[in-house]
Amino acid sequence: MAEEVPAVEEAISPAQSPLVTLTFQKHIHRKEKYLEAEPKALGITQISLSVFTMLSTIVFLSNWGNTYAVIPFFISSLLVIIAGSIAVAAKNLHLPTLRACLVMQIVACVASIVNLACTLIKDSAPYYCWHFDTMDYGEICHKIEKINAHFCAGGMLIQATLFAISVTLAAYCCKVVNCCGPPAKLPVITVQAPPAQE
Repeated sequence: MAEEVPAVEEAISPAQSPLVTLTFQKHIHRKEKYLEAEPKALGITQISLSVFTMLSTIVFLSNWGNTYAVIPFFISSLLVIIAGSIAVAAKNLHLPTLRACLVMQIVACVASIVNLACTLIKDSAPYYCWHFDTMDYGEICHKIEKINAHFCAGGMLIQATLFAISVTLAAYCCKVVNCCGPPAKLPVITVQAPPAQE
């Protein structure tokens, strides 16, 4: 008698279950969405461009009259370098590292805006070419002014690029961390085949 009970229960349960069921499950691969942003390439780009701007600032430091903008520039550049390093480290999809990456990318966005302002301040220093009376020095001074204008435009372009990279990485981190709302759940539809009738 004990052997017949399970057979009866198996025969009853498919008949009582619905043909279609809808359930919501967590998206198990949502962390991999961060890898679509190519964090290693973008992080290395952040680091490289920040190091380039810092080195070029050091090289041209003697020519700037407004050196008070250099200290915030270096601090902001270091923050962008740290953000790029964390973006590369977050490639392992460890959730606390992804949260740290989100925070540092937001900080890097602000740092890029500060660097853009510092670039405008430090690279807009006039060279006062009217001090030179002779024609040879005047021409050289005007050439230096043109080089400085090109350098300023390049620095602004680099800072705008760093800002765009930071925004991109922050957006992908936000999708993975789900700081803006509850985690998305995927609908799963299960279709039960009706029992075969003989």
